[in-house]
Amino acid sequence: MTLVFVYGTLKRGGENHRWIETQRFVTKARTAPLYRMYDLGGYPGMVRAADGVCIEGEVWSVDEAGLAQLDVLEDTEGGEYERVNVQLDGEQASLVVEGYVYLRSIQGKQDMGTCW
Repeated sequence: MTLVFVYGTLKRGGENHRWIETQRFVTKARTAPLYRMYDLGGYPGMVRAADGVCIEGEVWSVDEAGLAQLDVLEDTEGGEYERVNVQLDGEQASLVVEGYVYLRSIQGKQDMGTCW
């Protein structure tokens, strides 16, 4: 099992939650202030940023089959997102989690602050 930080449409109540709903919810969490989140047109993209903020999201325990499905959704093979270690803040800072960072240009995209 891998702990995965989700921050957008995969969260409970989100449009793509069905991709993760059979996995196990662990906790709400926020990243360390190392990232920014942008509106990509119906879904967010989180990128590393020197002027980062704490992005709010959820941590899920995901099995290998679930990870493979998430990689397809996030188009890791096509280069849209990459699954990487994500540093959390606060009480969850000691958790080792992975999350999806956006790899394409954010030029002209709206900064969404801390929560999608």
